[in-house]
Amino acid sequence: MQPPQASDARMPSRAVHTRHRSSSDVIERVKMADPNAKQTGQKSVKIAAGAVVCVESDIRGDVTIGARTVVHPKARIIAEAGPIVIGEGNLIEEQALIINSYPENILPDAEDVEPKTMSIGINNVFEVGCVSQALKIGDNNVIESKAEVGRNVILSSGCIVGACCQVNTCEVIQENTVIYGSECLRRVQTERPQPQTLQLDFLMKILPNYHHLKKTVKGNSTPARS
Repeated sequence: MQPPQASDARMPSRAVHTRHRSSSDVIERVKMADPNAKQTGQKSVKIAAGAVVCVESDIRGDVTIGARTVVHPKARIIAEAGPIVIGEGNLIEEQALIINSYPENILPDAEDVEPKTMSIGINNVFEVGCVSQALKIGDNNVIESKAEVGRNVILSSGCIVGACCQVNTCEVIQENTVIYGSECLRRVQTERPQPQTLQLDFLMKILPNYHHLKKTVKGNSTPARS
């Protein structure tokens, strides 16, 4: 996805110095997890009516998925260190990884660890192969293919994290920020990305024809945001 040409301001690049738990470590740990964990974790998954979640997706732990959210095959949503609440109208593509993981200095079996809820708003897009560990994501954001967003990042609303960009700093990303290029340059665009309404409508019609879906909770809907 090419970021819009119009911009209100341009900011210097932000070098990524703060590395917490690297995405490669997280992905490797997910791959090596107990295969039975996927099955037992399904009991805590709550999918609102109107969502389309393919059975080939990997969802573990306490996960709530809102109406009109589409989860592609091979997408992974892992609630390891606390619940994950995903709002309405989100698009989670193949091989995208959304994980509420423990910080690097905390072991999963450590005592007195307070669970932290990961909250994802509405109309966000997680493109193919991206990794998101951010505990709070607002609305109308796009995390493009192979991009990485760290656990200590708060993604406000209307932001675009460009393909292959890494954001692992401890900060709140300003609304309508575009992060792009090999040096992760930043600028602020005038408008936030438009919701993928037509694409969601298309996928909600097509995917059930080719994939089995996970069961939804009838009459239940997830709040748009926490």
